[in-house]
Amino acid sequence: MTHRPHVWVVEDDEAIRFVLQRALRRSGYEVTCFDSVMSVSKALASAQPAVILTDIRLPDADGLTVLDRLDQLDLDIPVIAMTAYSDLDQAVKAFQKGVFDYLPKPFDLDQVIAVVTRAVTPGSAAPERASESEGSQLLGESPAMQEVFRTIGRLSRSDISVMITGETGSGKEVVARVLHVHSPRSDRPFVALNTAAVPAELLESELFGHERGAFTGAHARREGRFEEATGGTLFLDEIGDMPIALQTRLLRVLADGDFYRVGGRDLLHADVRIIAATHQDLEAKVRDGSFREDLYHRLNVIHIALPPLRERREDIGLLARRFLQQAARELGLEEKYLRQDALRAMEQFSWPGNVRQLLNVCRQLSVMAPAEEIFPEDLPAEFARAATAPNRAGEWPEELRRWARAELHTGGDNLVGRAQAELERVLIDCALEQTGGQRIRAAELLGLGRNTLTRKIKLLGGTDIQEPDRT
Repeated sequence: MTHRPHVWVVEDDEAIRFVLQRALRRSGYEVTCFDSVMSVSKALASAQPAVILTDIRLPDADGLTVLDRLDQLDLDIPVIAMTAYSDLDQAVKAFQKGVFDYLPKPFDLDQVIAVVTRAVTPGSAAPERASESEGSQLLGESPAMQEVFRTIGRLSRSDISVMITGETGSGKEVVARVLHVHSPRSDRPFVALNTAAVPAELLESELFGHERGAFTGAHARREGRFEEATGGTLFLDEIGDMPIALQTRLLRVLADGDFYRVGGRDLLHADVRIIAATHQDLEAKVRDGSFREDLYHRLNVIHIALPPLRERREDIGLLARRFLQQAARELGLEEKYLRQDALRAMEQFSWPGNVRQLLNVCRQLSVMAPAEEIFPEDLPAEFARAATAPNRAGEWPEELRRWARAELHTGGDNLVGRAQAELERVLIDCALEQTGGQRIRAAELLGLGRNTLTRKIKLLGGTDIQEPDRT
């Protein structure tokens, strides 16, 4: 008889226990469930599973204390942590404690099975532990940001190169700094260079330094950013703007680990971790020949994609509250609070400047809003213009995406049926409004037969349009 690996699930929510138990058993695992840290700790004294899957927030204790119990018993059992209340510090703390992996809720069951399978497979390595958390500005409950936190936790003791992509203002440098803080190089310098902000003819000297007399104006020896970042992290922002000739030299330095200052003869060693970032499509630049493919692959070992703020609107309230608190401390002002109607207006805004724009708006509101509460009319003028402007046709899929994520997060079901009914209701209403209630013409505009339209109106319980007395 084939041995079935034994998985212990520690979760106080009965519905989640049931779903996990059923999914794991269907995948060939034996499953035992617990609802508290105390119950699983007692069980460990007499039995040992292949893997433990535990929620972090449990009624009697932090689920990660299971790791302490394993240490006491000298047991080497992979622990997979789960939580619905994830932030960056908690993700890093989990990896710091020694979890095998970390799953933010709501999770995909296929992902759970894949992680459990990896945990019980001989030779699978758990992520190494992170350095002590020093906090960060990264916040977010959206699935995209949860994945960013998870990636940072897994990289927490790695020197591997990372490529961060995202729109301007989405927080690429913040992520780079957090990667540095949670790394073995955290006690060494973090040096940032925006390659797009330095003239092309000076960029080589900026990176590698120069000797006295190397070029006109070089009156003294100067260390470059590679030397300044020795032992630490060098963050190369907007790497896509680097001239092709300098890309070649950078590739050589990354490949060989050595470089010369401009005009120098002494061979210097480059002991740095490279984190690069760009808002451009580097794969497209590789195809058109403006970015070296070999350099792209050397930099893009691990890829972190930051979503624009408009694609994670559920994070706007969380970020705004943090930024208002931060602005009050920095400016020595009374802390301001967003009213719900003001927050809704902010959530509906497109935020072309992303998180950086939100931070600046919160600073402005901290100074300019006359009362403790922030009203919609206190928001900058562009919010009022956006509210009165007609919606662009391309925006509704994003609104649908936001609705679906919120429904799934709160346990909603029958999403397709409900969304389809509402979509048809809106389209029928608009068509009847356009035609003054003439069903035959409305059916033509909708691409439906008249009888089909009539049937749908009855099925949907009528429309918002008052039809005239005619056919």
